[in-house]
Amino acid sequence: MTSTQLNEAGTARQSGSYETWLMVLLSLAFGFVFFDRNSMNFLAPFVAPELGLNNTQIGMLASGFSFAWALAGYFGGRLSDASGRRKSVVLVAFVIFSLCSFLSGMASGFVMLLASRILMGLAEGPILPISQSLVALESTESRRGFNMGFMQNFGSNLLGSFVAPLVLVALATHYGWRNAFYIAGIPGFILAIFIWKFVREPKTHAVGSAAVAADGQAMRITDMFKLRNMWICVFMSIFMVPWMILAWVFMPLFYVNFRHFSPEDMGRLMSVLGVSAALFGFLVPALSDRIGRKPVMVGFSLIGVLCPLAALYYSGSLVALGTLIFIGWSASGVFPLFMATIPSETIPARYIATSLGIVMGLGELIGGVATPSIAGWAADLYGLQAPILIEAGCAVVATVLALFLVETAPVKVKARSAPGSQPVGTPMRKAV
Repeated sequence: MTSTQLNEAGTARQSGSYETWLMVLLSLAFGFVFFDRNSMNFLAPFVAPELGLNNTQIGMLASGFSFAWALAGYFGGRLSDASGRRKSVVLVAFVIFSLCSFLSGMASGFVMLLASRILMGLAEGPILPISQSLVALESTESRRGFNMGFMQNFGSNLLGSFVAPLVLVALATHYGWRNAFYIAGIPGFILAIFIWKFVREPKTHAVGSAAVAADGQAMRITDMFKLRNMWICVFMSIFMVPWMILAWVFMPLFYVNFRHFSPEDMGRLMSVLGVSAALFGFLVPALSDRIGRKPVMVGFSLIGVLCPLAALYYSGSLVALGTLIFIGWSASGVFPLFMATIPSETIPARYIATSLGIVMGLGELIGGVATPSIAGWAADLYGLQAPILIEAGCAVVATVLALFLVETAPVKVKARSAPGSQPVGTPMRKAV
């Protein structure tokens, strides 16, 4: 082997090592983002009595956070694309949202608590689209789907959905809810140090087939929406984000008040969601690397109907119900595909964070702000089964939308590439 070949092999090994390290680090980092995001939900029973909060105010805290998260996701993504500084924006965001956890613990009333949560949403919003753009730019084609799925889902579900309720409730019980907020903010500072020391600004500016569109000309948002995959991913976000949020918000009430399960059984069933999402969050994208994005998106979006239907109609053992819920919640694995992987393979790399911010932001605006209020109103009129049926309907619509995606998986694009074929992300009127 020549010296040149040895150098190239060494560079490849170093690149692969950094690719894995970056994926794991950013997944853990995003896990603590969700840990802090969900902290108010789990600590609300402790906070509300002391601060005199009613249910409307608790809802406003969640809506205010989601609204700020959505706006910041878009504008933060645009800022990182325009400046080319992805690492710097993420680093500042981590420091600010960690400080906001301390501010939440210091709150003396509703207004201060709402302000701290809105500020936290503004800080956390850009982290996902920018982190995904970092992973996309540093990933090899054969692992991009797996890497982006692992980054978005593994840490967030393991830490934010499974560990967070156990740890935060225990801390609040023994040391008070204020100290729970203070302790929750510490990991963000530690991760900021790791990001500062070990994450680099990407040297490459091309991602898969999207590179063919990077011609140096400015790309407007209207240009992005001329690409079929872009607007389909946006609409999938609009329907799949409510699919997830409605389950987290209304299933606990549905299990206890409608199905008449004990609170302990309800807790066990809800914990199944975190375990399922942590597992399928990277298995589903990894499968898409092998068989294509489109069939995976269609199949697992359809499986998402199983979760609400099982909760509504299955009357067997709790273990069997938990198994059905576990399988149905595997649909959460499509989130990194429509929120990150497919847009990153459709839009030129220069605009990845912006496009990811748009997809995430519009999903949050409707799913995180409007839909829970509409579903709550429907529950008051027709019963708690109404939000669960709406959740099932969201999965059905998402499945139909996925049928119209243009395949972007490198293994599929290369297999069918031929002279005269159209590039990925082709405009709607020309797509095949």
